[in-house]
Amino acid sequence: MNPVSPVSPVDEEAARLYRAGLWGGAARKLWDTSVDGAVGPRLRELADWAEAASHGDAPVDTYGNGLVEELERRVAEELGFPAAVFFPTGTMAQQVALRCWSGRTGSPVVALHPLAHPEVHENGAFGAVSGLRTVHPTDAPRLPTAEEVRDHPEPFGTLMLELPLRDAGFVLPSWEELTGVVEAARERDAVVHFDGARLWECPTHFGRGLAEIAGLADSVYVSFYKSLGGQSGAALAGPEDVMEEARIWRHRYGGMLFQQYPAALAALRGLDVELPRLPSYTAHARVVADAVREAFADAGIGWSRVHPETPHTHQFQVWLPYSPDTLTAASVAATEATGTALFRRWFSPGAGGPPGVAATELTVTAPGLAWTAQDVKEAVRDFLSRIEG
Repeated sequence: MNPVSPVSPVDEEAARLYRAGLWGGAARKLWDTSVDGAVGPRLRELADWAEAASHGDAPVDTYGNGLVEELERRVAEELGFPAAVFFPTGTMAQQVALRCWSGRTGSPVVALHPLAHPEVHENGAFGAVSGLRTVHPTDAPRLPTAEEVRDHPEPFGTLMLELPLRDAGFVLPSWEELTGVVEAARERDAVVHFDGARLWECPTHFGRGLAEIAGLADSVYVSFYKSLGGQSGAALAGPEDVMEEARIWRHRYGGMLFQQYPAALAALRGLDVELPRLPSYTAHARVVADAVREAFADAGIGWSRVHPETPHTHQFQVWLPYSPDTLTAASVAATEATGTALFRRWFSPGAGGPPGVAATELTVTAPGLAWTAQDVKEAVRDFLSRIEG
């Protein structure tokens, strides 16, 4: 008789949907996500904003004109580049960016971090689809240093920097470190590309505006749903000639969609509504991180970690010495009992963490601004009381 898995894929999906609905519908939570809520209210909210922002009577787009062109102009302006191109996904945008640069540098080699999104979350797309090859100046859980870039033994045509490096804990270098890394790449005649899926979050940490940060790179990719609460989509910004070629490759990669006005509207809303709020989210994330750390200390937890100790953006990690399943169950139980969602899903931190440890990601958006440090401590204490085993 064949062994039967104790948990079927159907059960796993049902559990995932239950948790998402539970946490997304919690009466008190630190953050909203793009998957929270139901279709009707989300569509009405977007339509109401479109009317208020004088977009309600705008014609729908076809093949990238209209609202999509307006969004492209807005992104280019925000980032200080001559042009920008809308893409349906960030994976496609970065494939195209690095393919364009490979043709210009004559090198298919891209230097990036092994925890960067293309290495972890894209099923080897760089090599399988675009014929690119990757090298790693460092495997430390941070972005590479200028020395590591300068001394890497293998030639590369493009240095790609993910800002912030999400899987290492949403970490950023200092401004001096970042400019030094860029200078080191220039010394090697390499192009610099920023994976800026969450670049919108970075100005507080660097103490610089978006255009000054983006201006260090030759091209930048940004996402519209990760920080800005959009539906989907991304943009690639850079020099006019590179963006013209990017439009050709977007078509070849299947990204020339007939209509995209809902995604474009949601992105424009994010730029108008969420982008100005991000500094306040980052500031309050530091209040939340301090309160979590203090609550663990007050409870006598033998070992824990808030990483980074002072969050670089409005997102950070929390580590505890239990299994992911144990801590996720405690998160579910806490929300079921109290209607409060502090921690959500826990996972293994993988190569970046020791065995026997689980991590979770905390984010602060508009709902979290109402939380005081005392609110956070009380939620932590309740969560800890529900850990079994």
